Amino acid sequence: MIELARSSVQTWECDTMGHMNVQFYVERCSDALAAFGAKMGLGPKALARSKHCFEPVDQHMRFLKELRPGTPYYLRGGAVQADVMTLTTYCELVQTFDNEPAAAFRTVSRLVQLGDREPDGFEDGARAMAMHNKVEIPSYAAPRGLALDTPRKAPTLAETEKANMVATYQGVVHARECDAQGYLQPRSFMARLSDSIPNLLVLTSGRNRGEPGSTGGAALEYRFIYRKFPRAGDLLCIRSGLRSIAEKTYVWAHWIFDAETGECAGTAEAVAVAMDLTTRKAIAIPPELRERLEKLVVPGLTI
Repeated sequence: MIELARSSVQTWECDTMGHMNVQFYVERCSDALAAFGAKMGLGPKALARSKHCFEPVDQHMRFLKELRPGTPYYLRGGAVQADVMTLTTYCELVQTFDNEPAAAFRTVSRLVQLGDREPDGFEDGARAMAMHNKVEIPSYAAPRGLALDTPRKAPTLAETEKANMVATYQGVVHARECDAQGYLQPRSFMARLSDSIPNLLVLTSGRNRGEPGSTGGAALEYRFIYRKFPRAGDLLCIRSGLRSIAEKTYVWAHWIFDAETGECAGTAEAVAVAMDLTTRKAIAIPPELRERLEKLVVPGLTI
């Protein structure tokens, strides 16, 4: 793997759990993709001249370690596969002080035109340059609680009522969350899911994350399907549902929609765990909470 980015965790990047929020992992992965693009002859300046950009399609993430404020890290990675229409990359975020991976990302991207986001193919030369840095995905980065099956057909907002999903977010896309062309950045997709979780918890389990307590939660794994990139000014909403529950973990599904048109912008699923905030270790789901959550499981809910 080659080094693609280097930075450290800032206090303002951390959430109420005291660790770096998932949206900033996604942002660092986007930084790494830009750096890898430069190795292909498709760096930011080259893409600007040709009026193209990279756009993620399918992203799988494993969160292996907490990143607390001040932690230094770097990202390394390479290409897994380079086809005419898609590029599959792997990168991992590594703690500088012990060289231990803290997160891993498998991202399928495509090359799209800046104006209308129509996809274009990768030229042979760019694909060849990508495969100069071919890598294999390590076993610790492979799916564990999720599967990389073919995504379902894009759902509609009307389907969420039949699926007994709950409303967890609604808000406007702001220009500060968008790229130079006014399209929502990948980080901001994840930011909305993160913002929705406290509503999800109180609606499904009665827990108020705003109150002091000894327990919290953390995401262990995510898969995100980017279906349409909203623009500044669009009104978005999220519907969420519980897919399954185990001893310590549960799997949530989140569907993001244009609230005005009902069109799906993205679908995601996440493996989450309850956590003791003192020991920073996963704990079993309490029996009373388990009983309540089991009644909310939506059979067949998929990404």
